[in-house]
Amino acid sequence: MPKTRPTIQDIRANKGKQQYTMMRVTDWGELAAAEAAGIDMCSVPPEMLVEKQFREVAPSIFAIPGMALYSSPATTDETLRWAFRMMEAGADAIYSAASFQTVERMAAESIPVIGHVGLIPHFCTWTGGFKAVGKTADSAMAVYERCRQYEAAGAFGVEIEVVPPEVTAEIAKLTSLFLVSMGGGAGGDCQYLFACDVLGTNTGHMPRHSKKYADLAKEYARIQQMRISAFKAFVKDVQTGVYPSEQYLVKAPEAEMKAFARKLKGK
Repeated sequence: MPKTRPTIQDIRANKGKQQYTMMRVTDWGELAAAEAAGIDMCSVPPEMLVEKQFREVAPSIFAIPGMALYSSPATTDETLRWAFRMMEAGADAIYSAASFQTVERMAAESIPVIGHVGLIPHFCTWTGGFKAVGKTADSAMAVYERCRQYEAAGAFGVEIEVVPPEVTAEIAKLTSLFLVSMGGGAGGDCQYLFACDVLGTNTGHMPRHSKKYADLAKEYARIQQMRISAFKAFVKDVQTGVYPSEQYLVKAPEAEMKAFARKLKGK
């Protein structure tokens, strides 16, 4: 039986009963692989979601578009218009790290919003940079209070990033929010990784919570060498007259070619 795309109602009904999987994908190959592998949810670039082929490639994936905060529309009204476009294009929820006022405005229009708590890249200067959040009682309470604010604003869920698993597990007991765990432990409702980390194509910093399941960077390097070797062989064949040889050329009847030669002489 084909896998069906979960609804918000399904996800809420399964809270505490199952772990969903989520992947950040950035190209069509990754999206198709996520669909084929049975990934439940994908964070996707808005420009992919609006393409007609998106649902042809990924009919069963719960799609969550989002933009980096400072490249997003600046005002609440602009963000709301953007969210409407995303929902019309087939989004199932919207990721937003914008203000609680903006989240509340989108929620008032029944747009499912997923916010962000814990390590929030846009705001990490307030929590000490790119490092774990919630390792002290006070900072753990700050994560919880932010969850409460999202809940009050009407958000559907939050990404809870790089916090101790004990913090995630305790918050999960006290909130109705769908907790998307990125380095937050199994106490969340969903486990989230980036495809570039999973596939081994990330050549920069590997986050502590990431796990590499393949080494495509090595494969791509091998394939690139195959490309170079093939191109070099082509260059050599052309320069030495090996290509094009007879087997790669079309043939014409000899009589027709003689007639062609006579016609040329008559010019």
